Order: sequence, then structure tokens, then C-alpha cells
Amino acid sequence: MKTFNYFQKLTTKEVMKNFLYKSSNNILISERENPWPPLVLDEWIKTYKTLHLWMQIVGKIKLSFSPKLNHWWHITFTPTAEGLTTGLIPYHNSYFQIDFDFIDHKLYIKTNEGKFDSLDLYSRSVADFYIETKEKLRHLGIEINIWTTPVEMEERIPFERDFTHKTYDKKYVETFHKILLGADHVMRVFRSEFIGKSSPVHFFWGAMDLAVTFFSGKHAPAHPGVPNVSKEVMVEAYSKELSSYGFWPGLGLGEPAFYAYAYPQPDKFNTSKMPEGAYYNDALGEFILPYEKVRTSESPKEMILSFFKAVFIASARLNKWDEGLICYK
Repeated sequence: MKTFNYFQKLTTKEVMKNFLYKSSNNILISERENPWPPLVLDEWIKTYKTLHLWMQIVGKIKLSFSPKLNHWWHITFTPTAEGLTTGLIPYHNSYFQIDFDFIDHKLYIKTNEGKFDSLDLYSRSVADFYIETKEKLRHLGIEINIWTTPVEMEERIPFERDFTHKTYDKKYVETFHKILLGADHVMRVFRSEFIGKSSPVHFFWGAMDLAVTFFSGKHAPAHPGVPNVSKEVMVEAYSKELSSYGFWPGLGLGEPAFYAYAYPQPDKFNTSKMPEGAYYNDALGEFILPYEKVRTSESPKEMILSFFKAVFIASARLNKWDEGLICYK
């Protein structure tokens, strides 16, 4: 009753002020919890490249022990409330997993036998991160032997010799994680309506993108390959007709963006009508929706969904997918 009487005496403005502000640090909750914060590529490019290479180290560890799945689904990470996880990795008669924690800024290594170790994430070289990760794994009884050359990037300094990339700014990593979680949610909503074969929403450490892919059930022509990636990898990834959707921080594009494409790409696909703000990028061969346009829109979630649905309809219609799979009308 006392609480009720207290609020009765407050003006609407005072009630909103108490609701919106966190008294301890006077920061707007609405801003602090904004799922679509600004992220300018040039401002965090050094952190981006360093983190990408750290992810490749962990990703290659998962690749070396995990049983193969179609389209390389066995190598991906999954977003978590704290960051990204490898999920369970088999090792002889036991299991382990590696987690990036972008809140406490640590890399955690855990085993099913109750063993545990961690290393701090801070501005340090790729070589230093690689060496310490190996040491921590060895301490837990896990020996690794991975190919140390990066993939899907122009700069291909072997991990153990890379003292060039050494920046880790917590602020930008936290922002990136927040965007990943928002994108993950929207992509799960988008995926929920499709009844055909679909990938999970997962994170590819090769290109550092979050993706979900739908399949028509038909075979696709062998992929011709791309630079800095084994042709075998691309042929397996694109062995079936598909349409794919995702979020990418934008290295090579110049800005973070949502993307969508079809493989094989049908005739007239690139001229398909798209929602305002989206465009076809000839160099990439896919449709792009800049993240900045999304985050500053009135309804970011609906803007992303409209974009994904438009690309799906165009790719499914032009590639003549089974009508029963075309769920977005």
C-alpha cells in the first residue's frame, strides 16, 4: 500500500525517469540494452581482425576432432548469452568445449570430467593467444595439431608467427556480441516458418558471419571455388541448391550488413524487387542490407525479416522450388 501511495504522488515524467535510469550510474537502460547499437567498421577494424584470427584458432581445433556433417555444419560456433561456444568436441573417450565469453572477456575450456581452465582476452598477439591456448589444453590433457594458416582472408600469417594482429577493445567486442544476439533471434524467427531442410542458425568462423541456410532438395552444380578457400570446402558447402541469409561484420564490404543470396543464382535474380534500403552487390553476388539502415529504422526486426523473405521468394520462384516449400507469400 505504501508503494502504491508513493507512485500515486509521482508525475508521469517522474515515473518514467525512475524507470528509464539506472540510479547507480545514471545510464539509460533503454540505451544500455539497445540490441542494435552502432558499429562502424573502421573504428574497430584492428579488434575485428585480431578476434577473427583467435576464432579461427578455436574453430580449427573443433574441426580437427569433430565428425563431419554435410555442408561443414560440424565446424560452426553457436551464440550464447555470454558469447560463442564450440559446443561439445569429442576427444578420445571424453569431451570438451571452448567458450568465448565477451562479458567477462575470457576464453573458457571445460571438460566432461570436471576439469576447467581459462585465459584472459585482452590486447595480445595472435601468436601469444595461440601458444597459451595450446598450453591450457595440454594442461587439461588435450593435445592439438592444427593447420596454422588462416583461411578466407587475404592476410595469411601462420598463427604462431603472427605478432601483427594484437588489438582487443572490450567495448567493440561487447557491441558485436550484442548485435549477434539480436541477429540470432531474428534469424530463428525467420527459420521457424520454413518446413524444408534447413541449417541451424550458426556462426562460421571462416568468414566470421552468422548464417542460416534453406535447401530445395535438388542437387547443385559444383561450386567453382573462391580465393583462400580449398575448392573441396566450397563444393561440399554448396552441393545442394540453396538460399542463405546472415549477418556479417563487413570486412571487404566496408560496413556491417545483413546479406542473402541463392546458389546457383538464377537468371534475373539480381534485378528482383527488394525492400527499401537493400541492394544487389555485383562483386559479392548477393543482396545486401546495410546494418546502419537496419538499426536506425523504426522496426529493425521487421526490416530484416522483410529483406530475408523477399530474397527467399525471389530465389525459390526463379529456381522453381517445390511450391510446398515456399512458405512466405
